[in-house]
Order: sequence, then C-alpha cells, then structure tokens
Amino acid sequence: MAMIDGPRVPPASGRPAKQLVIFAHGYGSNGDDLIGLAGYLAQDLPDAAFASPNAPQPLPGYPGGAYQWFGLANMDLNIIAQGARAAAPVLDAFIDAELARLGLTAADCALVGFSQGTMMALHVGLRRAEALGAVVGFSGLLAGAETLGAELKSRPPILLAHGDRDDRVPIRALFETTHALAAAQTPAMWRITPGSGHTIPEDALELAGLFLRDAFAGKFAGWAGPVGRP
Repeated sequence: MAMIDGPRVPPASGRPAKQLVIFAHGYGSNGDDLIGLAGYLAQDLPDAAFASPNAPQPLPGYPGGAYQWFGLANMDLNIIAQGARAAAPVLDAFIDAELARLGLTAADCALVGFSQGTMMALHVGLRRAEALGAVVGFSGLLAGAETLGAELKSRPPILLAHGDRDDRVPIRALFETTHALAAAQTPAMWRITPGSGHTIPEDALELAGLFLRDAFAGKFAGWAGPVGRP
C-alpha cells in the first residue's frame, strides 16, 4: 500500500494536541494547498494539530507536485466510487498513524476535504468503525451512495459547503449528497455561498471553524437528522 505524507502545523496554543484536523486536497493539487487553512481554523481550535498529506498518485503529465487521490477523467459517479474505494486504505492508514503519533482517539480527529478530497473524506469518514469527530466537505460530492447503507459504520457530524456558481462540481451535487446521506439516516449541515465558484469562500471557512469547535466539544451528540444552513 502506498504511503502518504505532507506538511503539518502544531497547535497554535503551544500545548500538546487535543484535536487533529486532516486536510484532503483536491484533484491536481497537493498538501501545501490546504495547510494554509490551519491558521484560520486555529482561531477556533487553538489546541488542534493539522496535517495535509499529498494524495498517493502523481497527476499524469503534471510533474512537480500535482497529485490525485484517483484518476478523474469525468464525473461518472461509478468511476468516482471505485476510485475512492481504492484510495481509502491509504487515507485510513494515514489517519491511524497520525492519531497514534499524537496519542489521540478517532473522536479527536476531523477530516476536511476540498473537491476530490471531499469525495475521499465522505467515503472514509462514514466507513470507519469508530466515529471521527467530524467531516467537513467543500465543493465536493458523495460517491457510492447506492452501497452506503450496507457499508456505513459510523455517523460523524458532517458539514457540506458549496458555491452556487461552481462550474467544476455543480451545486446539484450538494443536494444529491444531502439527500443520499438523509436516506442513510446520516445528518448533514450545509451552506451555500451565493456567487461563489469552485473554491473555499471565507463565510464557509468561518462556519467550518465554528462547526469543528462545536463537534469536538460534543455538541452534536445525538444529532438525529439533516438541518439547513444556520
């Protein structure tokens, strides 16, 4: 199995880590792309450590730091599901290694994905035996919805954010994802940013910090159903 690694940021407080946030970057990017979010999220999570691994596959034809979690020739959901399934053990192993390194539990860990990284975060986060503290997905989608009910092992708190002008992953993917999660009795909070494209807008990032703070504090325990934007 391929090994992955990438940049890390220690807790802003200077104290030992009480939480861990792992970023999963998008197609054709790398761990450096999202690790910069650590400074923003640390305002709400001063005791969190951050890690942003490079995806396991170099992007063909783009040498020098472009990676993919799996090949993405088109947006066929069956192909995406197969790719996410194949890459999942690599991300799972990274999560386990980081938790062991920091002496933390699954409940202390959140996955934060962007685009293809959101596909990975949703796939992995719902299939781990011990529930993660939270999953946050920007501008992504859920693949493998038809098998989720049979494969679901845990229901971490989920936040999904999307721009209504996204031309890479259209806004309808957000609604399809929340509907599929609801069918699997898996709650999800969501936020749409008007006028935003395929990116992480400031309002969504601000919400993510508050959401992660509350999730780690246990405020979503017993959460029973999908909710809209706050």
